[in-house]
Amino acid sequence: MKDYGTLSEAMNKLKTEEGYTYDFNLLDEHLENKKEGEKYKADEFDVDKVLRFEGMSNPDDNSVLYAITTKNGRKGLLTDAYGVYSGQVSKELIEKLKVHPEA
Repeated sequence: MKDYGTLSEAMNKLKTEEGYTYDFNLLDEHLENKKEGEKYKADEFDVDKVLRFEGMSNPDDNSVLYAITTKNGRKGLLTDAYGVYSGQVSKELIEKLKVHPEA
């Protein structure tokens, strides 16, 4: 497994070395690429990598970074705190983001 360091180091490496240049947002029924005005349902993207980061002094600092490729070839990143994607987010999106091997 490649060591990506901290969350910010991982984001930088994935953007500069691996081409994940877009930023995705998690919304109710889809992912959003606000820069391009695009929305993706669960069957319109793949999660390539999942990296987990734990805060050293505060458990509230836990986060997860997803490296995502959309069906139209956009590569980008989605960051989220552990367990935040619940409530309003669709079951399909939750399942898509849960079932992935570690990078």
